[in-house]
Amino acid sequence: MDFSSPRKPVNNAYIESFNGRVRQECLNLHWFTEMDEVRSTLEIWKMEYNMIRPHSSLGYLSPVEYASSYREKRKPVNALKSLEIT
Repeated sequence: MDFSSPRKPVNNAYIESFNGRVRQECLNLHWFTEMDEVRSTLEIWKMEYNMIRPHSSLGYLSPVEYASSYREKRKPVNALKSLEIT
């Protein structure tokens, strides 16, 4: 199994970028005294990151907005309706 070395962005840029974002936007902003605080704070951050926050890779839409627009584009068109004679 091949693992990337810690803090070596050339090995896995996506993971290192994400880890830096978690540290910068969440962990460095709080002073934790208990592991439960860390867990609950990270859970809140994770929910915001995965559902609400816009992502550049998704055209600056949140994942929820992107999924919704994707489903709308993928709705099947009623084939019989398009063959309707007027």
